[in-house]
Amino acid sequence: MKLSGTREASHAYSWYDGDRDVLSAKLDSFLDDVPSSINNSNLPIPGAKVVIAPHAGYTYSGPCAAWAYKCLDLSKAKRIFVLGPSHTYYLPGCALTKFAKYATPFGDLTVDAAIVQELRDTGKFQDISSRNDVDEHSLEMHLPYIYKRLMQTFESSNEYPTIVPILIGNNDGQEEKEFGELLAPYLKDPDNAFVISSDFCHWGSRFSYTAYAPEGNVKQLQSLTRRSTTPTNPPIHESIKQVDQLAIDAIASGNHNAFVDNLQHTNNTVCGRHPIGVMMAALEVLARDGAEEGKFRFKFVQYQRSSLVEDYSDSSVSYASAYAIV
Repeated sequence: MKLSGTREASHAYSWYDGDRDVLSAKLDSFLDDVPSSINNSNLPIPGAKVVIAPHAGYTYSGPCAAWAYKCLDLSKAKRIFVLGPSHTYYLPGCALTKFAKYATPFGDLTVDAAIVQELRDTGKFQDISSRNDVDEHSLEMHLPYIYKRLMQTFESSNEYPTIVPILIGNNDGQEEKEFGELLAPYLKDPDNAFVISSDFCHWGSRFSYTAYAPEGNVKQLQSLTRRSTTPTNPPIHESIKQVDQLAIDAIASGNHNAFVDNLQHTNNTVCGRHPIGVMMAALEVLARDGAEEGKFRFKFVQYQRSSLVEDYSDSSVSYASAYAIV
């Protein structure tokens, strides 16, 4: 299939600034607020070619995402895979774009037609309908940040890497491993970088998730209702943080099964659980071939919430940023 057309920046002027200059200043501000070094390494971290970053409106998640993007090492990148969840339709398996380019307020990013076709030829991927592609935000929200970092890394737009947008659907643990195996050779290739799109806990009745750990006991989670007395030991927002920390610890362990088991226990509404799971499985493949200290595991550098929930009627979305050295 020949890729064609340009996907519009459909969430510009709503989820983020659509004016090039205003957006550039905003992203510069977010990035400038991140320290110049993390974990005893100057940024970007050499070899950190995989990141997890949130995908909410920039007012909410932009500052957190900046931590991931300032860590991301694009110095050798010739293409960037962007893995995100599907919010607009139920997707079993995984799906590839049909667009040739993705627009951003800074300019267009070119889709790597050869790699998309190579993946399509495996018979393991569906196509994203053009309508669903335009409606989906999990991929788009990363593109302005990617473009900004490309401007900071390369002298000319002629050197910019291509992108490989992939929606990761509702796969079980074994299916995630299979897609991880499939993507592992691309992850091993030094020409490739990966952006994994995910927010963390979506808490509140509007998300049908009101889990609470009484007295901080995350092994005995219960669901709050409108009839529940407002808990204070701990406050709800601290309970949310505890639940998220369990997921973060499981991801940082490098053990894909541990992450799958964690989500089965807490039902944490990590919307990018499947993209994260696929990438963890791919990292495990590389670690199997030769684990090295400090490589092939995510290290988290930032955690934020859209608000600090104190009452059942409140809600919040959590954001986390991480990187992995390959």
